[in-house]
Amino acid sequence: MGSTGRVASLACAAIMSVAVIGGCAAGLTGTQQAELQGYRNKGLSIEEKNPSTAAWFGILPGGGSFYTRNYGFGIANLLLWPFSVLWDPVSGYNGAEALNYSTTVSVVEKKRNAELHDLDTRFSLGAMTKEEYLTQKAACEKRYSPDL
Repeated sequence: MGSTGRVASLACAAIMSVAVIGGCAAGLTGTQQAELQGYRNKGLSIEEKNPSTAAWFGILPGGGSFYTRNYGFGIANLLLWPFSVLWDPVSGYNGAEALNYSTTVSVVEKKRNAELHDLDTRFSLGAMTKEEYLTQKAACEKRYSPDL
């Protein structure tokens, strides 16, 4: 096989890899993006990984994927380097956003549940009226909702 054949083979492999691995760069759904933005607006979001840093690491062989704990994709991108430079920065950015979203939802849910449990306990002990309980419960739900 001549050098032209090798180049064509590599180009075909790169295109197929982009098609197969491109799914990892899909990112958050529109609803998830809106929800994360709502949490950011309220100051409730958790940034476990910086999306810009993940994108920059994506220029390195598998860096964006390794940074966002997508080790399988990181190994694939390492093996497909330099072609992976075409998708790994986007994959890293999206991976960081997905990690931040799931961490934020988990932390917000824990805080909300703890506050609701405290309200339930205080109400069951007779420390507040039903009206106070319902008012504070509604305020808690509003405080921890992303306001889509």
